[in-house]
Amino acid sequence: MSAVNRIDAHHHVWDLSARPHAWLDGDRMAPVRRTYTLDDLAGPASAAGVTGTVLVQVLADLEETREFLTLAAGSDLVAGVVGWVDLTSPDAADTLAALPAGLVGVRHGVQSEADPAWLNRPDVRRGLAAVAAAGLAYDLLTLPHQLPAAVDTVAALPELTFVLDHLSKPPIASGELEPWRGRIRELAAYPNVFCKLSGMVTEADWESWRVADLRPYAEVVLEEFGPSRVMFGSDWPVCLLAAGYDQVVSAADELCAGLSESEREEVFAGTARRAYKL
Repeated sequence: MSAVNRIDAHHHVWDLSARPHAWLDGDRMAPVRRTYTLDDLAGPASAAGVTGTVLVQVLADLEETREFLTLAAGSDLVAGVVGWVDLTSPDAADTLAALPAGLVGVRHGVQSEADPAWLNRPDVRRGLAAVAAAGLAYDLLTLPHQLPAAVDTVAALPELTFVLDHLSKPPIASGELEPWRGRIRELAAYPNVFCKLSGMVTEADWESWRVADLRPYAEVVLEEFGPSRVMFGSDWPVCLLAAGYDQVVSAADELCAGLSESEREEVFAGTARRAYKL
């Protein structure tokens, strides 16, 4: 696939002057502890042939989602927003209905929930049903030990499109595949689930990762989901902890080099268009 008309299905922006970002505290996150704007992304994205993106929520903050929708409305680059609403609220459906155009999905940071079965809670399931009724996708931000609950949830809501972020953050740095691989296989058996080829470099060794370290994990998701349910995402600017935007795109190109041209077109554009109705 030529390096044009790509979609980056997963990136963020944040303004540290607007609200605190406690997740950026600590020495490890210091390299990205500054404000990042769409203008900062424009150059690297253009150089990589990216002509459309999906802007993804960072905080559990409805006001951030509203601001992201405003940004998207004024941007030629952002094709859609994955925002946040309180899924546990009985008013979730009304909240979704009141948001302006541009919302293509919803996400909650399940990875930070202490309960590994948080997705199975009745109030969460009610909120997810509201997401489905609104015609939106739901991004799964989980860790490997939370995948069993994700499988249960996907099975219970066949009418909802799910998008798994960052391969569910497998332990790339240690090289372990199980039990992550088996759980991915279970999840991929459901046709309403897509997977983002994203967030891999920050699960590898930040200083010394190689594409070979990522390959076993990319091969699992490409095999289990198939290219028509896998989409590229940069996870910029979080990725900058381990790699530049160009390096992330180059790694994805290398990981997909064995696919046919039409399959690469799916990973780098078509899948995102379908999953998010862009």
